[in-house]
Amino acid sequence: MQDEVLVLGGGVAGCAASIALARRGRSVTLIEREPTPRHKVCGEFLSGEALEDLDALGIDIAALGAVPIPYVRLAAARRAAEAPLPFPAASLTRKTLDTALIAEAIAAGVRIECGRSVQVLSRTATGMWQAMLDDGSICEAPTAFLATGKHDLRGHSRPKDPQRWVAFKMYYRLAPAQASELARASELMLYPGGYGGIQPVEGGIANLCWVVQQRYLSCLGNRWENFLEKMQQNCPHLAMRLAGAEPLLDKPIAVTHIPYGYIRRTTQDGLYCIGDQAAVIPSFTGDGISIALHTARCAVAAFLANEPAPLFQARLRSALLPQMRLAEFAADGLNNALARAVLPFCLRIWPGVMRVTARLTRVAAQHADVAPNAVVS
Repeated sequence: MQDEVLVLGGGVAGCAASIALARRGRSVTLIEREPTPRHKVCGEFLSGEALEDLDALGIDIAALGAVPIPYVRLAAARRAAEAPLPFPAASLTRKTLDTALIAEAIAAGVRIECGRSVQVLSRTATGMWQAMLDDGSICEAPTAFLATGKHDLRGHSRPKDPQRWVAFKMYYRLAPAQASELARASELMLYPGGYGGIQPVEGGIANLCWVVQQRYLSCLGNRWENFLEKMQQNCPHLAMRLAGAEPLLDKPIAVTHIPYGYIRRTTQDGLYCIGDQAAVIPSFTGDGISIALHTARCAVAAFLANEPAPLFQARLRSALLPQMRLAEFAADGLNNALARAVLPFCLRIWPGVMRVTARLTRVAAQHADVAPNAVVS
């Protein structure tokens, strides 16, 4: 079967691109390997830019139960510091968000192929992008959007992660007092080998995500429960939050080899790479969903303006590079023992630095730099 555009991946970036393309009259097929939306390893933080993009797509996050997040807290050892965020923010589970995006894509006229895995994506001699699915069937189109998130497609993989990051996610029902204290805040916890974040999401539950370098996990028998215990020893603030908490999953969701700091340099003609296939920002920034939406919107604008995919990808890289480098610099600081010891104390004295960091790691300044000749609504 043939369409104008193939979108590979039905997460935030893939759905956003599909919706925008279909609304502009393009025939689109979206291929997603999962049969239904599911929970994913994600901090589930929606920054101001993400809220704007979702609103433009017709997603009413308030109606979906999103929790407003006006504050950020940083905790290390026994110290914690708080600052108001310099932009509106909210929290919503990926399962809820992805379900709403899939429904909006269907309403826009996108043909959805769920529960179908792409085995090979290749370019034919006639310049078509051809996706071979797990049952041997073929979908093809002159243009493809690669939006497979953290999972690489054979032949289009990203560089290996030298730090070998492992990420985990668990939902908790906190004790009433702890839920009350956490309400309306996203908390970042520091500990040796990585960092974690906890924040409320819809339904009165909390999302705890944490990342750790493989070598630290190996020292604890490669067992997530051992590292979670170690995290609480190193960061008593987290131990306090989890006191009396009820885990809501049998075990955490996990993903490995996250190439933080990656920005795709180029691509092939007719292949626009978006979301985590375009750029992977360190998780502590809370900008992952925002970048997914941003790269999707810019790629659609570039496609509609007939901007070649390699030119778009290079321009996107240039636009995101300053933000990514600052985020990497900050992430290195968070993993420094001295920084963990003094940061909360310093931030109590000057909480405004958290607002400055949050503002500088946003994508807002990059919006006009990628496809200036096209506008997508």
